[in-house]
Amino acid sequence: MLAWATLLIFSAIYLHALDPLPAHAHGWQKFGKGLGVLALITGAALLLGVLGGSRDPWQPLSFLRNASAAAATHGAKFERVKSLAELEARLKTASRPVLLDFYADWCISCKEMERLTFADPKVAERMGKMLLLQVDVTADSDEDKALLKRFDLFGPPGIIFFNAKGQEIQNLRVVGFQSPEQFLDVLRGVR
Repeated sequence: MLAWATLLIFSAIYLHALDPLPAHAHGWQKFGKGLGVLALITGAALLLGVLGGSRDPWQPLSFLRNASAAAATHGAKFERVKSLAELEARLKTASRPVLLDFYADWCISCKEMERLTFADPKVAERMGKMLLLQVDVTADSDEDKALLKRFDLFGPPGIIFFNAKGQEIQNLRVVGFQSPEQFLDVLRGVR
């Protein structure tokens, strides 16, 4: 987000967003200044978001909302899993189906899944009947790589399903973004 903010602010300065237009300015100068002003506003919002602790480039000012409003927008609550051993231990003790989500802060499709798909009321209701585990591979550590390799995933987003006995449900994986309707069809196959 900081890199995007910097790029947009410097582009706005280059487009003379802060300079007054001459009285005889023609259409392209006005258009360029308009783009510069938009870039400056967007860059400033991203910069404020970074300073406020936001990690979502699509909603950089979300930190301004109160905590209850932020919690309402993110329906699914995942438990983080940090290693293969921890995952296997959680799967052994599972008493209901398990949804394992591979996530990264830099993954735009992950953010879309979180905001559009997981937040859908029908999807959230169905997911509420499952144990929700999440592997955050943002750091790309050796443990992250081992988890990705274990499930033959190149990277996020990837969702693996397990039955109540901790066994992977074959041919029921999600790789990439899916709309709520598509994801509901997948969830219906989880038993």
